[in-house]
Amino acid sequence: MATITAFDKDIETIQPSPPVPSEASSQLDDTYEAYKNNQGLEIGTEEAKKVLRKIDLHVVPILFFTYLLQYLDKNGINYASAFGLEEGTNLSGQDYSWLGSIFYFGYLLGQYPSGYLLQRLPIAKFLGFATLGWGIILLTTPACTSFAGMATNRFLLGLLEATVNPGFVLIMSMWYTSAEQPLRLESYYCTNGIATMFGGLIGYAVGHITTGLPRWMYLFLIFGATSTLMGVITLLVLPDLPTTARFLTEHQRIIAVERVAGNRQGVKNRHFKKYQAWQTLQDPKTWILFVMAVGAQIPNAALTSFSSLIIKSFGVDTLGTQYLQIPGGAVQFLSLIAGGFVCTHWPNSRCITMTVANSLCIIGAAMLVALPASNKWGRLIALWLCYFQGLGFSMSLTIVSSNVAGYTKKQLTGAALFTGYCVGNIIGPQTFKTSEKPGYHSAYIAMLIGYCVKLIAVLVLFAYMWSVNKKRDRESPSGIHLTDEEEKAAVEAGMHDVTEIDNKGFRYIL
Repeated sequence: MATITAFDKDIETIQPSPPVPSEASSQLDDTYEAYKNNQGLEIGTEEAKKVLRKIDLHVVPILFFTYLLQYLDKNGINYASAFGLEEGTNLSGQDYSWLGSIFYFGYLLGQYPSGYLLQRLPIAKFLGFATLGWGIILLTTPACTSFAGMATNRFLLGLLEATVNPGFVLIMSMWYTSAEQPLRLESYYCTNGIATMFGGLIGYAVGHITTGLPRWMYLFLIFGATSTLMGVITLLVLPDLPTTARFLTEHQRIIAVERVAGNRQGVKNRHFKKYQAWQTLQDPKTWILFVMAVGAQIPNAALTSFSSLIIKSFGVDTLGTQYLQIPGGAVQFLSLIAGGFVCTHWPNSRCITMTVANSLCIIGAAMLVALPASNKWGRLIALWLCYFQGLGFSMSLTIVSSNVAGYTKKQLTGAALFTGYCVGNIIGPQTFKTSEKPGYHSAYIAMLIGYCVKLIAVLVLFAYMWSVNKKRDRESPSGIHLTDEEEKAAVEAGMHDVTEIDNKGFRYIL
């Protein structure tokens, strides 16, 4: 309790926004006209459900397949490593480890420019062209015959894939209520698990090719062609705003906007606001999320670029390194779906869910550190337990989509989180030292430390948001919760692009 009280001293000390002029167009949400002209519209339950079903049918499949492909694409070197990638591209020493890191240098460089462009440009078109671009880059990977060529290829791939995660977080907040977001986010994020299983199956199938090109090349050609096709589909199908969705009638577009207005965050505002950038820097949540992302992603190399090599170190043959990744993918897939279901039905359970998932990862990493090399199955189970990390990280994305308001602030907070994501993923591959092969003891210790840092950050974030909510409840006229008038004012403020710091009617979902 003493810790919470200490937080109270710093709460609301962040630089306030300037007054919001109601008629200033730059302050108004891009869908404000539709919202204002139909304010107070009575929406039937069945009507709202019908609109939600249509949104699910047209938006979620695009996110699902694009996310599936971006996971397969960036981890293509993992599957290809079992089929002669290192020999075919003349890699030596730490070169392979650097390919894992270099992707995230590109990803890091792309974060803030892509965040700005996602705000300024039609979001669906921007994401579609980015997907098309990285598909083409993958198709050129088989032409690489040296570390320099592979490094350039990986850097450009990371630069373009940097649009996906922050873009999808913004799409979640544009189309779904805060309560609906966890299950929908997990419905596309679970493709990490599906991709792990599916990638293993594709690798297993490619392993049986005995003629034609070197086998590692087929993986990039398959993934590249599919991503290029997905980019075209995204450009044709995904709408930029609820008010421009062709699959909705005029009346249903209004319902789509009204639904999301209740988040007290608006839908989208294309104007960059400097004061919101300063607020992002001063907001404790920004830095807590950054630390969470670094801690979560340092272990990520073990589950992506190095999983084939780790499993091989347990005394498994080449084909075994592919199909023994499938259980890990299943753990990730099932945990993500279960976590999304729990957090949708019990909205204030997000930090608890992250805590449970991260604790399981700590157990898995501790087993990898402590178990002897002879205990093959124990170490395999330990590795599979670490796949719970996807649930913890994906829940941190809902903190951005649900608990950050002001469009400039939201995209910059997302960029800060993914900067931490990049830093962790740059560090992670370097903990796999060639000199320690096949034991990789330093990497397992780094995984354990990363998960412990993430757990501490989650608990600090929960304490901060809980204390802000309690303070605002005490300051409300009712002294307990928001009045009806405060609720309406909070929604209106959200449609004027007011941040959660300034909107005293905003409450964090825990």
